[in-house]
Amino acid sequence: MAPDFKDINGRCILLEQNRHSSLCREFTVISPKLSLRTVLVYTAAVWLVAYCIFCVTQNTSVLSASIIVTLLGMILHLHLFKIDQESVLIIGSVGVQMNTLYASGRESVRFIEMKKVKDIVINEAIYMKVIYYLCILLIDPGNPRGVSEVVPVFQSAKPRLDCLSQVYRSCQEILQQTGRTVNVASVK
Repeated sequence: MAPDFKDINGRCILLEQNRHSSLCREFTVISPKLSLRTVLVYTAAVWLVAYCIFCVTQNTSVLSASIIVTLLGMILHLHLFKIDQESVLIIGSVGVQMNTLYASGRESVRFIEMKKVKDIVINEAIYMKVIYYLCILLIDPGNPRGVSEVVPVFQSAKPRLDCLSQVYRSCQEILQQTGRTVNVASVK
């Protein structure tokens, strides 16, 4: 069974690791499902406000509009914002594929060729507190020692450092086997 981790907000997330071969590993971070309690609270709040407006105006279209707005809001939230799982598949000689699966079933996929990957690192950011995130550094075509883009991984789940460290170590093993990493101690 996979160990449970927490995100930066303290909610439980699950990290699944699949080792397909020595040069191919997949990491999936599964976020908690949408809470029925949360849905009910937001729905009740919108409908309560609509009922209060209806009582004052005696206009039934307010109630109809609140039902439509609530349903459209839920559909948009599920389709555009609520992410159920994010995964990273790293294949040493081919590249890195990042998948994002939304609650509505929609899937977003991004693939980065290994020849464009400079390194995979854990970076830190200040976001009312210090948070850590895993990111892929892409080689700058004009300057091979430079970085053209920083691609964050697990943007929605935002796992804590203990979870990111496991993924980082496995990614570094693969990058070292393919000769893709730069020894930081040797760079001046």
